[in-house]
Amino acid sequence: MGKGALYKSEEGREFIAWHYERYVDSMPFDVERRYVDTSYGKTHVLVAGPSEGKPVFIFQGGNCINPMTLSWFSPLAGKYRIYAPDTIGHPGYSAEDRISAKDHSFAQWIEELMNDFHINRSAFVGSSYGAGVILRLAAFLPEKIACSVLVSPAGIGVGSKVKMIKDILLPLVLFHVTSSEKFLNKITDIMSDHTVKEIDKRIIADIFRYIKLEQEMPKLTEKKELTNYDSPTLLIAGKKISFFLKAD
Repeated sequence: MGKGALYKSEEGREFIAWHYERYVDSMPFDVERRYVDTSYGKTHVLVAGPSEGKPVFIFQGGNCINPMTLSWFSPLAGKYRIYAPDTIGHPGYSAEDRISAKDHSFAQWIEELMNDFHINRSAFVGSSYGAGVILRLAAFLPEKIACSVLVSPAGIGVGSKVKMIKDILLPLVLFHVTSSEKFLNKITDIMSDHTVKEIDKRIIADIFRYIKLEQEMPKLTEKKELTNYDSPTLLIAGKKISFFLKAD
């Protein structure tokens, strides 16, 4: 993948870091932080839950901050040992150079993280882009997955391009031009079915302002790629959000 700064400015980096720290501080459980050196760069990992708990890796949505996604699954921290890495090339504290979501790269990255924590097999949870990352692992290293939960996953199918342009891309362009809350609200209402929290809306606005957005989605997973994948999998998809799944 091409190299380049993830943030449009140093000011933008500071804004996103502020949001990140505020979210971590709001967690209803203690959060440890680790850095892991991988072949693709240094990776920042949030760790939570009882040390004796079964491991669960949680992957953030694309163009999102890790603790926001982690907060959605926070009840798991009461029983499981959670490992939530900042996806490389996305907002957070991991290396900024993006890696391919089309080949084995993410599978190798995850394996290296698991090796550092001495984990041979784990449960996995991912939303959107993060679920697409898990599918890359299922394609290349299926034996690493004990079970998985894929929420509105990228990498399964493609919804209407016209709907994507109308509901997301056009309002995003207009938000960049005008900074109007009207267009920000349109995007967040579509993405959340009018349930987005105000703190998340402010984060999304600053990500739009200060981040060079990832535009390449994980590869569409082919049936033949999952021939050796047989772990229990729960797929959750909303009827009103059909960007990654066809609505029929």
